[in-house]
Amino acid sequence: MFETIKNAWKVADLKKKLLFTLFIIVLYRVGTAIPIPYVDSNMLSLYMSATGGSIFQYLNLITGNAFANATLFALGINPYITASIVMQLLCIAIPYLERLSKEGEEGKKKINQITRYVTVALGLITAFGYYQLLKANSVIVDTSVFAAFVIILSYCAGSSLVMWLAEKINEDGIGNGISMILFANIISRLPAGVSTLWTLVTGQGTYLKADDTTGTIPMWLGIILAVVIVVFAIAMVAFIVWMTHSERRIPVQYAKKVVGRKVYGGQSSNLPIKVNMTGVMPIIFANSIITIPQTIAMFLPTPAEGSFWAGFLGLFAADSVFYAILTFVLIVAFAYFYISISFNPVEVSNNMKANGGFIPGIRPGRPTAEFITKILSRVTFIGALCLGIIAVVPLLANIVTRGAMSGLAFGGSSVIILCGVILETIREIEAQMTMRHYKGFLE
Repeated sequence: MFETIKNAWKVADLKKKLLFTLFIIVLYRVGTAIPIPYVDSNMLSLYMSATGGSIFQYLNLITGNAFANATLFALGINPYITASIVMQLLCIAIPYLERLSKEGEEGKKKINQITRYVTVALGLITAFGYYQLLKANSVIVDTSVFAAFVIILSYCAGSSLVMWLAEKINEDGIGNGISMILFANIISRLPAGVSTLWTLVTGQGTYLKADDTTGTIPMWLGIILAVVIVVFAIAMVAFIVWMTHSERRIPVQYAKKVVGRKVYGGQSSNLPIKVNMTGVMPIIFANSIITIPQTIAMFLPTPAEGSFWAGFLGLFAADSVFYAILTFVLIVAFAYFYISISFNPVEVSNNMKANGGFIPGIRPGRPTAEFITKILSRVTFIGALCLGIIAVVPLLANIVTRGAMSGLAFGGSSVIILCGVILETIREIEAQMTMRHYKGFLE
C-alpha cells in the first residue's frame, strides 16, 4: 500500500489529485470546527456523553464529532447519502429516471442534479429536526424566530457544502467523495477509541448494573477486555482484507474465428465475482436508514417514560437486540440491492455472446445469464453475511457487557468502512498508474 502511494507520488497528475483530495479533507475538517450562532455546544456535549452507545453516538462518529459539538457540518454527509439512496430506488421505480440512467453521461448529469435538489430538501428537513433536538436539550441560547432561521439555514447550508466537497473529490480527486469524507471522520475519532481502551486498562471503565446504576469495571477485567478488543480488531482487519480479495472465478471459453488469414479467440479466461463486490455501501446505506426513527424523534417532544413512543424508540437504541438484528438484516438486504443496480448479468451474458465467449457446459444467452445470477446470488449472500457479522458483533458485545464497550459499539462498521475505503482507493490509484504506464499496441 505504502509502495503504491510512493509510486503515485512520482506521477505529476496523480500527485495533483492526491493533494487535491487532502486539501478537500482539510477544508471539511475545518468546517467541523466552525461554531454556529446561538448554540451552546457545551450543553450538547454533556447530553451526548450521557447517551453513550446510542444512535446519536453513531451520528457523532460519522460526522467526526461535529454532531456533538453542533458545528457547521453537524449533519455531515448523511443528507447526501440518503438522497443517493432515494434516487437509486427511484431509478428502478420510475420509468423516466430509469431511462435517464441509461442515457450515458448526459443522463447521469441530470440524475446528479436531481440528487442535489433532494439533498438540499433533506438537509433542510434534517436541520429543522436537529434544531428541535438542540432546543429540547436547552442548547439554544436564543429561541427567537430569527435565531431559529439562522440556525436551520446554517445547518442546511453546511450539508449542501459537504455534498459539494464530496462531488469535487469525485471529479478532481482520488476515491469516492462520500467514502473519503466518512474515512476522515472515523480517523478523527480514533483518539477517542484509544481513550476508551485506556479507561478499561486503568480500571476507570463503567457499566450499567441491573438496577440501572453505574458500576466500575475491575482493572483485571478491564485489561482482559482491552486485550480482547485489540486482538479482535486486528483479526477483523485481516479478515476484511481477505474477504475483499476473495472471488469466485467463472471459467469462460472464447471460440476461434478466422478473419482473413488470422485466427482470433480460442483462449480461456474467467469472469471474477468478488465476495465483497458491494464494498462499504451496504454498511453506509443500512446505518443511514436505521437512523430515520431517531431523526423523526428530533422533531417531537421527549416521550414520557413507559409510553408507546418511548418503547418504540427504545427498539432503535444501539444497546437493544432489535437494533443489532435489524442492522444485520438491512446490511444483507442492501448488499443484494446494490448488486442489482451495479451488476447486470444479462448485459454480461450478451457481451460474452457477442465476443464469441461461453461458459463451458452452459448455453449462451439466457441460460448463461441465469447461471451468472445464481452464482452471484450465492457469493453475495456470503459477502453480506460476513459484513453483517463484523458490524453486529461489537453491538452485541456492548449489550452483553451492559455498556462497558459503548465507545466501541460501532467499531465493526468503522473498521469495515476504513478498510474498504483504503483498499478501494489503492485499487483506483493502481488502475490509474497502470493506464498511464500502458504504452499501447503500436509501441
